[in-house]
Amino acid sequence: MSDIPRRSIARTAKLVGLPLGYAGRSAVGIGKRVGGRPAELVAAELQARTAEQLFSVLGQLKGGAMKVGQALSILEAAMPEEIAAPYRATLTKLQDAAPPMPAAQVHAVLAAELGPRWNGTKLVDFDDTPAAAASIGQVHRAVWRDGRQVAVKIQYPGAGPALLSDLTQLSRVARLAGTWIPGLDVKPVMDELMARMSEELDYTLEASHQRAFARAFRGDDDVLVPDVLVSTEHVLVSDWVEGTPLSRIIASGSQDERDEAAALYLEFLLRGPNRARLLHADPHPGNFRVTPDGRLGVMDFGAVNRLPHGLPPAMGELLSVALAGDAAAVTAGLRREGFIRGSIHVDPDELLDYLSPFIDPLRHAEFTFSRTWMRSVAAHVQDPRKPTFLVGMKLNLPPEYLLIHRVWLGGIGVLCQVGGTVPIRELIEAHLPGMDESILPPPI
Repeated sequence: MSDIPRRSIARTAKLVGLPLGYAGRSAVGIGKRVGGRPAELVAAELQARTAEQLFSVLGQLKGGAMKVGQALSILEAAMPEEIAAPYRATLTKLQDAAPPMPAAQVHAVLAAELGPRWNGTKLVDFDDTPAAAASIGQVHRAVWRDGRQVAVKIQYPGAGPALLSDLTQLSRVARLAGTWIPGLDVKPVMDELMARMSEELDYTLEASHQRAFARAFRGDDDVLVPDVLVSTEHVLVSDWVEGTPLSRIIASGSQDERDEAAALYLEFLLRGPNRARLLHADPHPGNFRVTPDGRLGVMDFGAVNRLPHGLPPAMGELLSVALAGDAAAVTAGLRREGFIRGSIHVDPDELLDYLSPFIDPLRHAEFTFSRTWMRSVAAHVQDPRKPTFLVGMKLNLPPEYLLIHRVWLGGIGVLCQVGGTVPIRELIEAHLPGMDESILPPPI
């Protein structure tokens, strides 16, 4: 048996082992509860062991599994501190790190993609040590033939089959999870996810997305998107962006740095779809840095959602009626957009109660996103003793909102890690289409 099939089998075994391991721990937990141990203690142990296995397995894999791991690492802000603390360093590293390719393999890819004389005719100085590494490729710093500093993004050989294999296995896990949630239609969501992630394998397509963002934000006072110099299916060369990585600000930034970074980050998430007609759909901190002149440098345009009309006006409309306290209008709007399937009954008042913690920041002129707030929201929706728990089980995720949901859920997680205070109401009213200021209560 060749090494490739052996590795594929090992990857599949690890992924399939995730739900099986959880089921085993659940059974043990039930046994301990029957034996008289407090339910809260058993639940905490179960969460801790599940988190440990989940991040351990996903952290060893690239491709689709590592992408899921990156998304989960963004959301560690929602985990109880006693669970999140031991893994925070590991999870932050997962956002922008992976085992690097050997230099000889890197050179072989560059020769195949840019020609055998790539070193000297195109890149006159190339650093063999990667500056960053992620799920399907790694980035090297180099000097272009005209003297400018560039970032060279190189795809791992075999990343395509690995990504698609991981997604196939993860879709099986997702379908299993879907059987527990009566309102969720998992298949179209997973189909959309697989289609979008498959596009990330083509760096030529990514380059076209990056060029569109660069055109839209050229000369902008707050956002910097590097220009693309050359691209092939597996290599992308673009201008290098100097600056402080968002992950470093999360780890050790001053409060002023946190406030500035959080405001820049949130405003970009809101402005991007309206300016570029595209949604940057990979919100983890490794893709952003604050430049010396105070702009937000944005990288990695592999995951993009095409929004020819910008963000859906329904988002602003639904937020407006929710802030106004109109439970019936919220329910009708969510049903119209496909978040509540036709056969599912949801009590409007219970639904608005379920949504209240999510929209509470918008009641304020300024809001400080924090891990404490994120954990309180998670506790509100995950407590099976509350009616809101059953409400959440009844909601569906329409495929057309998949990447929007991913961006906002992940983006809020990043904001809670940054811990900055942002002018939330001003930004939302200025940039989110569909907001109806005539019915909005004044901010607190």
